[in-house]
Amino acid sequence: MATQKSTNSTPKVLVVDDDADIVELLEYNLIKEGYVVKTASTGKKAIEIATTFIPDLILLDIMMPQLDGIETGRLLRQNVDLKNTYILFLTARSEEYSEVAAFEVGADDYITKPIKPRALMSRINALFRREAQKAESSDQVEIQDLIINRKNYTVTQGGDKAIVLPKKEFELLFFLAQTPDKVFSRDELLQKIWGADIYVLERTVDVHIRKLREKLGDRYIKTLKGVGYMFSNEAD
Repeated sequence: MATQKSTNSTPKVLVVDDDADIVELLEYNLIKEGYVVKTASTGKKAIEIATTFIPDLILLDIMMPQLDGIETGRLLRQNVDLKNTYILFLTARSEEYSEVAAFEVGADDYITKPIKPRALMSRINALFRREAQKAESSDQVEIQDLIINRKNYTVTQGGDKAIVLPKKEFELLFFLAQTPDKVFSRDELLQKIWGADIYVLERTVDVHIRKLREKLGDRYIKTLKGVGYMFSNEAD
C-alpha cells in the first residue's frame, strides 16, 4: 500500500504518456497500491492538470509529440507550487545524453522501458518512505548566511533573499550543510540523496552541484578534486 506522507494525506501521482496502454497499466497498478491518480497524454495537458492537481509525483514519458518530456519537465519545474513534486522520467531511450538532459531539468529518477510494474511500484513506495523518514529529522539548518528549512523546502540567503530549489537540489544542499567541512564522494551522495534502489549516473551529482552554485554562488560548496564535495563552513 502507498506510504503515507507526513501530512497523512494519500500521495497523488500524475501519469504522462502518449501510449494509452502504458497509461492504463500504470494507472491500474498505482490505484491498486492506494495512490490517487490522474493521467495525461500530452505535455501540454500534463502542465494544465499539474497546476491544479499539485501531484506528489509525476511519471513523465520523454518521447512525446509536440512537447516532449524534457521540455515538459523544464516547464513543470518553473512552477513554484511544484517545487516539492518528484519527477520520474520513463523512456525507451537509454543514451547517456538523454539521462543527463533529464537530470538537467530536475529529474528525480530515470527509468527505462519496458516497464516492470512491480519493480516500479517498489521504487515509488521506497521514495515516499524516504520522504516520511526525512520529515522526522531536524527541519532547519542555519549556516553562513543561509537558512535552509526542510519543513517548507525554503532557502533564505542574506536574511531576505528567498531561493527556490527543485527537491533534489534542496535535499543535496541540506544534506551537505548538515555536516559542514565533511567531504562526500559522488557515490556517497548518490546513495544518500537518490537511494541505493535508484540507478543514476555519478555525473548527476555534478549537474546538481553546478545548478546549486549558479543559484547560490560558488563559496558554499567546495570541490576536492578526485574526492568529492563538501559544504564550507567558512565565508570567503
